[in-house]
Amino acid sequence: MTSKALTALALLFATPAFADVPSVATDIPPVHSLVARVMQGVGTPEIVMKPGASPHGYAMRPSEAAALDRADLVVWTGEALTPWLAKSLEQLAVDAAKIELLDVEGITTWDFRETVVFAGEAHDHHDDHDGEHEDHDDHADEHDDHEKDHDDHAEGHDDHDGGHDDHAEHDGHAEHDDHEDEHDDHAGHDDHAGHDDHGHDHSGVDPHAWLDPRNASVWLDAIAMELAELDPENAETYKSNAAAGKAELEAAEAAITAQLSNAQGKGFVVFHDAYQYFDQRFDVSVVGAISLGDASDPSPARIAEIREAVQSNNVACVFSEPQYNAGLVRTVLEGTDAGVAELDPLGVGLELGPNLYVGVLEQLASAIADC
Repeated sequence: MTSKALTALALLFATPAFADVPSVATDIPPVHSLVARVMQGVGTPEIVMKPGASPHGYAMRPSEAAALDRADLVVWTGEALTPWLAKSLEQLAVDAAKIELLDVEGITTWDFRETVVFAGEAHDHHDDHDGEHEDHDDHADEHDDHEKDHDDHAEGHDDHDGGHDDHAEHDGHAEHDDHEDEHDDHAGHDDHAGHDDHGHDHSGVDPHAWLDPRNASVWLDAIAMELAELDPENAETYKSNAAAGKAELEAAEAAITAQLSNAQGKGFVVFHDAYQYFDQRFDVSVVGAISLGDASDPSPARIAEIREAVQSNNVACVFSEPQYNAGLVRTVLEGTDAGVAELDPLGVGLELGPNLYVGVLEQLASAIADC
């Protein structure tokens, strides 16, 4: 063997075994960012949906399906957000380890809000996913104050929703099985709460849980733990990165809380009901949403109710989103003095990577504070 060949062989064995780093696939950009923060300096996760696309409905491209097929680990929000991915996991990532973030213990979850206008509506925690539920005590008094309103809402639900009395209960699933075949194209939406005017079921956990940074902090540890098991050689790096990421989230939360202090008490309307975790964490008053939590098209009656809410609640801003039809926002704004701005829960325009997640929260805070 020549000296050149020996040198090449020596270099090969001296090079770190990057091929042994787990191949990780993620769903939405904020989740990709959290995984990238944990893997920083070791490897880079892949994303299986195009940034800027709606997670509620998506068809993977061949390259994205290939990333899922070769994954050793898949980190995804859950079927309630990306029903299309749930089916693909069964076919393409059979042997991969999986972290469904909505199922991770220790996070705070909220049920979908049932009404068009949110003022005075009660919220129910899902205690089964939260070992300590830091927020539970913070909101206990609020829940007690709203308990009677919730009962009154249930009794009057027929008049409000056009006769959907079977769904007066906040977490009712009575007709889930009856609609399962009818709504195959909306698999995953049958796990949501309430009804829109098209008859879709929207009960259960609101999946937009990444907009609470304390949930993200719990997830960083869960991601680091799973990666450490798959790749023991880099376990300490994963754990160290997660700890640093948690410190960054804590600092971001403190800064955003201060930034939004002047926005408390001001009313806002959002494009779709995706911001409950953000407004609960930072005490922002979201009056209502133009569309439901899955961003399905609102009925004329819903638009009319939102427009009335904008006028009667002195709403400061109505927020559009880059993924969806801004024309609906213009329709709602007709005849009102409300301003218009854009909120983006996914980080469209931000560079994919470990800094995107905090960037999403900062952009939301800035848009609300500026408006």
